[in-house]
Amino acid sequence: MVRTGGTAEGARVVDTEHLRVERHGGTMVVTLNRPESKNAFSLPMLVGLYDAWLAADAEDDIRSIVLTGAGGAFCAGMDLKALAGGTFGDSALRGRLEADPDLHWKAMLRHHRPRKPLIAAVEGVCVAGGTEIIQGTDIRVAGESASFGLFEVRRGLFPLGGSTVRLSRQIPYTHAMEMLLTGRRYTAAEALAIGLIGKVVPDGEALKHALDLARQINEAAPLSVEAVKRSVLETLDMDEEAGLARELAIGQEVFKSEDAKEGPRAFAEKRTPVYRRR
Repeated sequence: MVRTGGTAEGARVVDTEHLRVERHGGTMVVTLNRPESKNAFSLPMLVGLYDAWLAADAEDDIRSIVLTGAGGAFCAGMDLKALAGGTFGDSALRGRLEADPDLHWKAMLRHHRPRKPLIAAVEGVCVAGGTEIIQGTDIRVAGESASFGLFEVRRGLFPLGGSTVRLSRQIPYTHAMEMLLTGRRYTAAEALAIGLIGKVVPDGEALKHALDLARQINEAAPLSVEAVKRSVLETLDMDEEAGLARELAIGQEVFKSEDAKEGPRAFAEKRTPVYRRR
């Protein structure tokens, strides 16, 4: 069941089982909403996440996305109790997973990355699958009491959300291996020091800071923003020569746009640019 409505701030709201999706101007705010389980992933949540990524990319007036969690926690990973009890798949939505066996990996940003910038606003627990999904985000802000970690080796499991590939590309190798092999918990200060997150803020203010970053992104030219993200992701594994060639091709398309003329014109006229995504 989907419930839609508004908030006092005029944001559009969509509530689905275990997920809340809101519109704050040009930003889509996606909230993992199982606070009684520290927002552990459920099948309805994963289906909703993938639908949210697709919706954000389909709507041109959405300029950015913020991913956060309800109830003072971000995400405790997969629901191990449901997995152990064999109830994780007991949902009317299991047909979606049967039709697309890759859906849960797309939801967790392993096999899909939205073209819009994605900011993680982390409070409290962000472990196992929580630490894995933030590796698919572009900017990460955390409250000072947030905690991180990949506990899979301590549970006889494996971090299949992409961490054995992504983590050592995002933080120094020795820190990635320590996190993966010890399965220990990291504080927000430690996560900042090794580069897993980019900013630590007072508890309860991660979403506020994430929305401020999103506002700054939304003020920029959308074609430029999306092209920058695309170039970074597409060239990540290329050698420098191939990467520079790809960057040139992507960037030249931006310079052909009307928005590329509007930006300098607005600067010269000392006014706010009006970007039309063309």
